[in-house]
Amino acid sequence: MKVLIVSEGKHELGPNHAEGSLSILVRRLLGCEVEIHQEKVSDPQFHTHAIRGKGSKCLKRALRWIQYAEGNGFDAVVVVIDQDKYPNRIVDLSSAQDSQLWPIPRALGVAIREFDAWMLADEVALTDVLGCRVSRQRSPEDMSDPKAVAADLLVQSDRSISQTRMYAEVSKAADLEKLCERCPKGFDPFANRVVQMRPVAEA
Repeated sequence: MKVLIVSEGKHELGPNHAEGSLSILVRRLLGCEVEIHQEKVSDPQFHTHAIRGKGSKCLKRALRWIQYAEGNGFDAVVVVIDQDKYPNRIVDLSSAQDSQLWPIPRALGVAIREFDAWMLADEVALTDVLGCRVSRQRSPEDMSDPKAVAADLLVQSDRSISQTRMYAEVSKAADLEKLCERCPKGFDPFANRVVQMRPVAEA
């Protein structure tokens, strides 16, 4: 299965587009052999004016990536962006998810408020990765700056790793059901969309 993953930064995509935390989560959710290609959502070569009609720039950019994946031999496409201070992004990506313009399977997600929140949902995984006891964090999706919270946890630990590496290790260790439970607005609907992309097993 050949999957295009599109997201915003190095924490999601990994350094130099090597396998990052998002692709690890996608592999785990799909549970099958996956060939992954990664791109940055803001890549300037993907002009939104190629998508005609009404709609926000966010919606058109998501549709442009779906169009690209459809036309370049991918079996599915994953797009994840941060909500940040733009609540309409949830509506925009839901519209792109439901678009009938291109039939390629897709899983579009908006992290509330940032992707970093997903990395704070499982204190057991954090304890294992950081090598020190990490208490259950307050609701990740209600945090104003989850990236800073994760950075503080890393500084307080004895691990001399980057935050990007921390996220990759957490993504491998995290309980996916707990991520769905603690990030019900962002990770849960995204995870369900990824699961629905699983190829049908041959009889």
